[in-house]
Amino acid sequence: MTESPPAVELRGITKRFPGVVANSDINLVVRRGEVHAIVGENGAGKSTLMKTLYGMHRPDEGSISVNGNEVHFKSPAEAIATGIGMVHQHFMLADNLTVLENIVLGSEPRSGLTLDFAGARRKLAEISTSYGLDLEPDELVERLGVGDRQRVEIAKVLYRGATILILDEPTAVLVPQEVDELFGNLAELKSDGLTVIFISHKLDEVRRVADSITVIRRGTTVGTADPKTVTAKQLAEMMVGSELPTPETRDTTVTDDVVLGVDDVTVLSPTGRPLVDSVSLRVRRGEVVGIAGVEGNGQAELVEAIMGLHELSAGQLTFGAEDMTHWSTRRRREAGVGFIPEDRHRQGMLLDAPLWENRILGHQTEAPMVKGIFIDRKGSRRDCARIMSEYDVRAPGCDTLAVALSGGNQQKLIVGREMSGAPKLLIASHPTRGVDVGAQAAIWELLKDARSAGLAIILISADLDELIGLSDTLYVMLRGRLVARLDPSDVTPEQLGTHMTGAAA
Repeated sequence: MTESPPAVELRGITKRFPGVVANSDINLVVRRGEVHAIVGENGAGKSTLMKTLYGMHRPDEGSISVNGNEVHFKSPAEAIATGIGMVHQHFMLADNLTVLENIVLGSEPRSGLTLDFAGARRKLAEISTSYGLDLEPDELVERLGVGDRQRVEIAKVLYRGATILILDEPTAVLVPQEVDELFGNLAELKSDGLTVIFISHKLDEVRRVADSITVIRRGTTVGTADPKTVTAKQLAEMMVGSELPTPETRDTTVTDDVVLGVDDVTVLSPTGRPLVDSVSLRVRRGEVVGIAGVEGNGQAELVEAIMGLHELSAGQLTFGAEDMTHWSTRRRREAGVGFIPEDRHRQGMLLDAPLWENRILGHQTEAPMVKGIFIDRKGSRRDCARIMSEYDVRAPGCDTLAVALSGGNQQKLIVGREMSGAPKLLIASHPTRGVDVGAQAAIWELLKDARSAGLAIILISADLDELIGLSDTLYVMLRGRLVARLDPSDVTPEQLGTHMTGAAA
């Protein structure tokens, strides 16, 4: 019997951008009905390769074949028509629409001249049942947790007839129970003959879910691996040439000096719903206070309140001995509050601006970015170059636009910017989201060193091992309240996830 052709075959794919070769002679074969993982360090070219497969870029060299037929996609619409769907790391959903409305948006069903929502509802019910997605079509997306939103994204591409799914960092913001549910969904997809290309930085998860693994380094393929026999250490060495890091730190550096006081802080939504509900905590010099919680449970609003981006409805904030409740964000920054935002694109960067201008953001009143009342371009460029060197930000130079960098390199620039200037308090929201194991290890070491030097840190993260390993004190936030205070030295990720979902007794 003749063997069926691969679902996807890439041969000699090369993609160049001005000053950068993003992909160089990449080869990839993905068999039908398998989960094929692609791993690699930040800037290795994974996203560029997948965007090329999805029709967002056109290769400069090489060929793409889908189910044995060579294709030349000019747009994602052509890729979708061929059966390829992509679920991006940053969800592309409209919060004010229902699950069903989001799924049909841009592909509205019609019966003659009228919209056929009844038919779309039936089709969604079939997809949801077949693949265990358990979706409620009339639920507003803004009310959904992260795991449910991801299932909506998967249903959206299945609704359009995708038989090959590209999942970009699908577990980045999921708790362990949600990861288990996702992997159950992937098993259903695979059993029905669908093909999944799975991009991830979490090597243990890759080994657990994948049937085969391709490793990319510096824009080219360096090898394949069998998840049944390869170790996480071996994968890390293939990716970045070093062992898999650990965030573990148990030497205490906590002092009695309170840097930040949060007392009965409440933040209300425009409709009067409590987003942060009577939260109180202390952060001391040399202490990492971790806050765990499924996204959407008030962590973001608490951070915004501390940064002066969200007005308090009640409560008080103190910085050292001073009441900073009514300080402007600028005054908080100048007093020594650093901020690594959870969404680097919305809150951390100007994507269409060069890197040296992004270095200035939030620090535009500080040396060496200013001279008198004017921006010091030379000083800003010099300091940008310093950050790029010290934090391994890979780009042609400081005049490179931020949008041209991989997500991990964008993150390293932000971390370098916020760690400069000797802050007294650092608010770190998902500081290693979307970065490879090498960059993750570097950021962990930076946080550990800063903690040892007396920096007070609030750490928000979806990486539970990171939270447990780095934190001196660990809180769980659920529906706007702090519902548990745990000892990081004896809690497991599974126990932490149980508290996060409200399932703890």
